[in-house]
Amino acid sequence: MKTLTTFASLLMLLASTSLFAQDPVIGVDDPESLFVDSDPVLHRNKQASLHIMRELLQCNQWDRAGEWLTDAYIQHNPNAASGLAGVIYFFTEVMVRPRIDDCGELTTEVVSVTADGDYVTVMMPRIYDNPNKPGEKYYTTWFDTWRFVDGKADEHWDPAIIDPQ
Repeated sequence: MKTLTTFASLLMLLASTSLFAQDPVIGVDDPESLFVDSDPVLHRNKQASLHIMRELLQCNQWDRAGEWLTDAYIQHNPNAASGLAGVIYFFTEVMVRPRIDDCGELTTEVVSVTADGDYVTVMMPRIYDNPNKPGEKYYTTWFDTWRFVDGKADEHWDPAIIDPQ
Protein backbone atom coordinates (compact mmCIF):
# COMPACT_ATOMS: atom_id res chain seq x y z
CA MET A 1 0.00 0.00 0.00
CA LYS A 2 2.86 2.36 0.83
CA THR A 3 4.36 1.76 -2.64
CA LEU A 4 1.00 2.50 -4.29
CA THR A 5 0.63 5.74 -2.28
CA THR A 6 4.18 6.79 -3.17
CA PHE A 7 3.58 6.02 -6.84
CA ALA A 8 0.28 7.94 -6.84
CA SER A 9 1.96 10.90 -5.16
CA LEU A 10 4.73 10.85 -7.74
CA LEU A 11 2.20 10.78 -10.60
CA MET A 12 0.31 13.73 -9.06
CA LEU A 13 3.56 15.68 -8.70
CA LEU A 14 4.52 15.05 -12.32
CA ALA A 15 1.03 16.01 -13.52
CA SER A 16 1.04 19.21 -11.47
CA THR A 17 4.38 20.36 -12.91
CA SER A 18 2.88 20.24 -16.39
CA LEU A 19 0.23 22.67 -15.17
CA PHE A 20 3.00 25.22 -14.69
CA ALA A 21 4.65 24.60 -18.06
CA GLN A 22 4.76 27.72 -20.17
CA ASP A 23 4.76 28.23 -23.89
CA PRO A 24 7.19 30.93 -24.99
CA VAL A 25 5.86 34.22 -26.31
CA ILE A 26 6.98 34.48 -29.95
CA GLY A 27 6.87 37.49 -32.26
CA VAL A 28 5.77 37.34 -35.90
CA ASP A 29 8.24 37.01 -38.78
CA ASP A 30 7.43 40.44 -40.27
CA PRO A 31 6.53 42.81 -37.43
CA GLU A 32 6.08 45.83 -39.72
CA SER A 33 3.21 44.00 -41.48
CA LEU A 34 1.15 44.40 -38.28
CA PHE A 35 1.24 48.21 -38.46
CA VAL A 36 -1.24 48.51 -41.34
CA ASP A 37 -5.01 48.92 -41.41
CA SER A 38 -7.68 49.40 -44.06
CA ASP A 39 -9.23 52.20 -41.99
CA PRO A 40 -7.27 55.40 -42.81
CA VAL A 41 -7.29 56.80 -39.24
CA LEU A 42 -6.27 53.48 -37.67
CA HIS A 43 -3.61 53.09 -40.36
CA ARG A 44 -2.20 56.58 -39.60
CA ASN A 45 -2.07 55.77 -35.86
CA LYS A 46 -0.50 52.35 -36.44
CA GLN A 47 2.10 53.92 -38.73
CA ALA A 48 2.92 56.54 -36.07
CA SER A 49 3.29 53.65 -33.58
CA LEU A 50 5.68 51.96 -35.99
CA HIS A 51 7.79 55.13 -36.18
CA ILE A 52 7.81 55.38 -32.38
CA MET A 53 8.90 51.75 -32.12
CA ARG A 54 11.49 51.93 -34.91
CA GLU A 55 12.97 55.43 -35.05
CA LEU A 56 12.58 56.33 -31.36
CA LEU A 57 12.74 53.14 -29.28
CA GLN A 58 14.94 51.03 -31.57
CA CYS A 59 17.22 53.65 -33.15
CA ASN A 60 17.06 56.37 -30.48
CA GLN A 61 16.49 59.20 -32.93
CA TRP A 62 14.99 61.31 -30.16
CA ASP A 63 15.76 64.52 -32.03
CA ARG A 64 12.83 63.43 -34.25
CA ALA A 65 10.40 62.73 -31.38
CA GLY A 66 8.24 65.77 -32.19
CA GLU A 67 7.25 64.08 -35.47
CA TRP A 68 5.28 61.41 -33.56
CA LEU A 69 4.74 62.72 -30.01
CA THR A 70 2.79 65.79 -28.91
CA ASP A 71 4.39 68.45 -26.72
CA ALA A 72 2.03 67.45 -23.88
CA TYR A 73 2.77 63.67 -24.16
CA ILE A 74 1.17 62.37 -20.95
CA GLN A 75 3.43 59.65 -19.55
CA HIS A 76 2.17 56.88 -17.25
CA ASN A 77 5.53 55.10 -17.02
CA PRO A 78 6.73 55.99 -13.48
CA ASN A 79 10.35 56.37 -14.63
CA ALA A 80 9.85 59.16 -17.18
CA ALA A 81 8.28 62.60 -16.85
CA SER A 82 5.34 63.73 -18.94
CA GLY A 83 5.87 66.09 -21.84
CA LEU A 84 7.97 65.74 -24.95
CA ALA A 85 11.02 67.14 -23.16
CA GLY A 86 10.55 64.67 -20.28
CA VAL A 87 10.53 61.55 -22.45
CA ILE A 88 13.47 62.82 -24.54
CA TYR A 89 15.42 63.46 -21.33
CA PHE A 90 14.63 59.97 -20.03
CA PHE A 91 15.95 58.16 -23.11
CA THR A 92 18.89 60.45 -23.86
CA GLU A 93 20.12 61.41 -20.37
CA VAL A 94 18.86 58.68 -18.00
CA MET A 95 18.96 55.62 -20.27
CA VAL A 96 21.83 57.17 -22.30
CA ARG A 97 20.99 55.13 -25.37
CA PRO A 98 23.16 55.90 -28.42
CA ARG A 99 21.54 57.17 -31.61
CA ILE A 100 21.57 54.87 -34.63
CA ASP A 101 21.49 56.92 -37.82
CA ASP A 102 20.72 54.12 -40.29
CA CYS A 103 17.59 52.64 -38.78
CA GLY A 104 16.36 50.12 -41.35
CA GLU A 105 13.45 47.83 -40.53
CA LEU A 106 11.94 47.20 -37.12
CA THR A 107 13.90 44.43 -35.41
CA THR A 108 11.89 44.39 -32.18
CA GLU A 109 9.87 41.21 -31.86
CA VAL A 110 6.16 42.03 -31.99
CA VAL A 111 3.29 39.67 -31.16
CA SER A 112 0.37 41.88 -32.16
CA VAL A 113 -0.71 45.43 -32.92
CA THR A 114 -4.29 46.41 -32.19
CA ALA A 115 -5.97 49.71 -32.89
CA ASP A 116 -9.31 50.92 -31.61
CA GLY A 117 -10.34 54.52 -32.09
CA ASP A 118 -7.50 56.74 -30.88
CA TYR A 119 -5.63 53.87 -29.16
CA VAL A 120 -2.92 51.56 -30.45
CA THR A 121 -1.42 48.72 -28.39
CA VAL A 122 1.76 46.91 -29.38
CA MET A 123 2.52 43.61 -27.62
CA MET A 124 6.09 42.26 -27.48
CA PRO A 125 7.67 39.15 -25.96
CA ARG A 126 9.98 39.58 -23.00
CA ILE A 127 12.33 37.04 -21.44
CA TYR A 128 13.50 37.49 -17.85
CA ASP A 129 15.63 35.62 -15.34
CA ASN A 130 13.40 33.47 -13.16
CA PRO A 131 13.85 34.75 -9.58
CA ASN A 132 12.59 31.43 -8.20
CA LYS A 133 14.83 29.22 -10.34
CA PRO A 134 18.36 30.62 -10.72
CA GLY A 135 19.76 30.02 -14.17
CA GLU A 136 16.33 29.62 -15.77
CA LYS A 137 14.33 32.11 -17.82
CA TYR A 138 10.63 32.79 -18.16
CA TYR A 139 8.55 34.43 -20.86
CA THR A 140 6.00 37.17 -20.51
CA THR A 141 4.47 39.91 -22.63
CA TRP A 142 5.27 43.62 -22.55
CA PHE A 143 2.96 46.19 -24.06
CA ASP A 144 2.98 49.83 -25.04
CA THR A 145 -0.32 51.63 -25.56
CA TRP A 146 -0.59 55.10 -27.05
CA ARG A 147 -3.57 57.45 -27.40
CA PHE A 148 -3.30 59.54 -30.54
CA VAL A 149 -4.44 63.08 -31.30
CA ASP A 150 -4.20 64.16 -34.93
CA GLY A 151 -1.71 61.41 -35.76
CA LYS A 152 0.65 62.01 -32.83
CA ALA A 153 0.91 60.07 -29.57
CA ASP A 154 -0.48 62.24 -26.77
CA GLU A 155 -0.55 59.67 -23.95
CA HIS A 156 1.34 56.46 -23.14
CA TRP A 157 0.91 53.41 -20.88
CA ASP A 158 3.11 50.38 -20.24
CA PRO A 159 3.55 47.92 -17.33
CA ALA A 160 6.80 49.50 -16.11
CA ILE A 161 7.54 49.65 -12.40
CA ILE A 162 9.87 52.08 -10.65
CA ASP A 163 13.48 51.19 -11.37
CA PRO A 164 15.46 50.59 -8.16
CA GLN A 165 18.24 53.10 -7.51
